[in-house]
Amino acid sequence: MRLTLAVALLALFAVATAQPPQHVDVYQRPERAQRNRDYDVLRYRIELTFHQDARSFEGAATVTLRPLRDDFALCVLDAETFKVSRVVMEAGTAPLTFEQSATALSVHLPRSYAYGQQLAFTVYYREDDPHVDASAHGMPANYDLGLTFKAATSTHPRLANTLSFPEGARHWFPCDDQPDDKAASDVIVNVDPGDQAISNGRLVTTTEDPATGRRTFHWSEDKPFSTYLFVVVVGPYVKVEDRFGTLPVNYWVYADRVADARRSFHNTPKMIRFFNETFGFPYPWPKYDQIVLPHFGGGAESTSATVVGDGTLHDAKADPDFPSDSLVAHELAHQWWGDLVTMRDWSQTWLNEAFATYFEYVYSRRTLGDDEGALNLLEKTRSYLQEAHTRYERPIVFQRWNVPNDNFDRHTYQKGAVVLHMLEWVIGEANFRRALSSFLHKHAYEPVDTHDLQDAISESTGQSLDWFFDEWVYKAGHPVFEVGYSWTPSPGTVRLSVRQVQPTSENVPVFQMPVVIGITTPSGTAHDRVWIRKADETFELPSPEKPLMIRFDEGNHLLKELTFRKSSEELLFQLRHDDVIGRLWAAEQLSERLREPDVDPALRQAAADDPFWAVRREAIQRLASSFAADDVPFLRERALDPASRVRAAALRALGDLRDRALEPYFRERYAGDESYLAQAEAVRAIGKCGDPASIPFLDRVSDVRSPNDIIHAAAVDALKALTVSK
Repeated sequence: MRLTLAVALLALFAVATAQPPQHVDVYQRPERAQRNRDYDVLRYRIELTFHQDARSFEGAATVTLRPLRDDFALCVLDAETFKVSRVVMEAGTAPLTFEQSATALSVHLPRSYAYGQQLAFTVYYREDDPHVDASAHGMPANYDLGLTFKAATSTHPRLANTLSFPEGARHWFPCDDQPDDKAASDVIVNVDPGDQAISNGRLVTTTEDPATGRRTFHWSEDKPFSTYLFVVVVGPYVKVEDRFGTLPVNYWVYADRVADARRSFHNTPKMIRFFNETFGFPYPWPKYDQIVLPHFGGGAESTSATVVGDGTLHDAKADPDFPSDSLVAHELAHQWWGDLVTMRDWSQTWLNEAFATYFEYVYSRRTLGDDEGALNLLEKTRSYLQEAHTRYERPIVFQRWNVPNDNFDRHTYQKGAVVLHMLEWVIGEANFRRALSSFLHKHAYEPVDTHDLQDAISESTGQSLDWFFDEWVYKAGHPVFEVGYSWTPSPGTVRLSVRQVQPTSENVPVFQMPVVIGITTPSGTAHDRVWIRKADETFELPSPEKPLMIRFDEGNHLLKELTFRKSSEELLFQLRHDDVIGRLWAAEQLSERLREPDVDPALRQAAADDPFWAVRREAIQRLASSFAADDVPFLRERALDPASRVRAAALRALGDLRDRALEPYFRERYAGDESYLAQAEAVRAIGKCGDPASIPFLDRVSDVRSPNDIIHAAAVDALKALTVSK
């Protein structure tokens, strides 16, 4: 991606088209219900022949099912994109009558079948150069819904792949394409010479035609799973083999990315062990594959064969800043939460996504430590709050949507994960894990809803959590607290006032919940657990000594917004002595008091020596508006911090000084820093310096390949800044 000055000049004159997020009235969306069905599919046998050069495929799908009513004579399947040529009950029999519309295949059976009477028929079909309008299904226009052929590029070979989420399976085989109808599978794929074919389940056979070199792969999965979890990937992949005990664990990558595959996925066996222990249910499938795809962000948890974007592969330099563990853990957790037990309908998406998001956090806390875990959870809270403030608030379980993907938002992922964190705290870790294990064992390979989870908690722990689910899952919003306190020396009492000020309605309640109050004095910290039951509460708590600090929600358990009126003296103590979340909050609060004599030095001290990198970065960012030329030595020291994100923040602050004399320094930091993140900020800072002589350098570095193209993007920003400065 060669960048030129002309491109930057054109960008300068382009009219900005990005619009701020628009508030959405989600309650105007149509109300949905689980689709009725009159049959249950038991197994799909899908035979596919791929012709990569022609960008075409032929299919024969045998659907084995049992009716859910008597007098079953017409079977309607979801079927789009491909063209059906004939349908037969078995080889040698007369073809069945059928009609194919734009969205469905209606098969007239030769006679009526009774409830539970098993039958099977085979659908023959093909498609040339398939294209699906993903936006019609609520997905981005460039999302490869259904089955897609991809030509070779400089970064990946020629290949073909399916994406069945959310309604993509119907575009490559006829099926009941709803999450509640789970079925076993056989997928038999015939491919061009040199290609591999990867699918769900275990590999039964691989055969090769000696005359043509074409190969046929037969994959089979005997446990039922939902159609949106079916996958086929075809191409000249290399299999990087790993294992967890006797379980095959494989990473399928392009031939030139083998080393990167081991770097990016090598913790997978450790994660499987961790989740086996955490869930109390052993990994439920015969193997675990991870397959990389181009032009695809994130991952899709196809049963036993997750696909991930090839951007998750990275070189050794990128590994510290762009580790793959978070994505790998998230998609692996789905093999239980989403694949073993699956949402009954699209309103229940949190049972898939919130659980995978939460246990990605749990894994990070276990492996990286409590501070990193706390920051992970805080970032999830902030992500949800941003959507709540700028878009909408809705219940986590919500029956209104236009397309299934409407449910896959920050309420489902991030809010759902934080709600699970609260749930674990409310009932206790041991009870929480016991309930999850009970839930998985009781409903393995079944569709589920939230009431099933509530029942599992009640049955395994004896606790009724109806109040919790009513507030946090079936209603919208979150508490917005205004807190204050006073201390009375005699008899030594803290009087704590707590108000909920969020607008309430039939959808947004006054929240009732326990909360821990931490009172720190020279003698130590006392903890009081109290219940909030009203919009306006006052608590009197013992404190013989004057508090040095009071924490509302000690331990950071609640999803909330908080305004807590505190003196600068207390905030300065909190900045030095609290946990990482409290220190970050104190830095934010103190940034509004920079003119006070003790605040600036305290934030500088935190920027220099706080034990956690995120607090050091926060302090630099909160001081940004006050930096001047005299601060260059201080910021240059921070630009050598062990943490790359702190170095990047310091370089950004230095760049904002717009001192042309610093341009050689930024070039030196670009050349000398081992972090793409810090290098990107050095490049942006060069643009802020305003020296036109930097243009050839910026043009060169724009060609540097980096994760998410952050160096290229920084060069674009720098050239724009240079042009504006002229």
